[in-house]
Amino acid sequence: MAVKNTKMMPTQKNDKASHAPLHRKDTEKQTAGCRHTQPAVCTKNSMPKVCAFVRQDDMCLSPPKSWAKHFKALKQRGAKR
Repeated sequence: MAVKNTKMMPTQKNDKASHAPLHRKDTEKQTAGCRHTQPAVCTKNSMPKVCAFVRQDDMCLSPPKSWAKHFKALKQRGAKR
């Protein structure tokens, strides 16, 4: 289950974004949807070809710096199930 962009605006706060379950398209370097807890402060917010809010495929190509660590933890947690 990914963080759906249709429910979240680029200015809304989303405390659960980085801890939501992994989406099959998530990697350490990109995410399906926005994983920022405060998208409004993201330097790439609404940047063409980079931001999930403006890309046709809803992929964020510049997730938070902490995302790689969260990704590994979520992946490991999923492997234990």
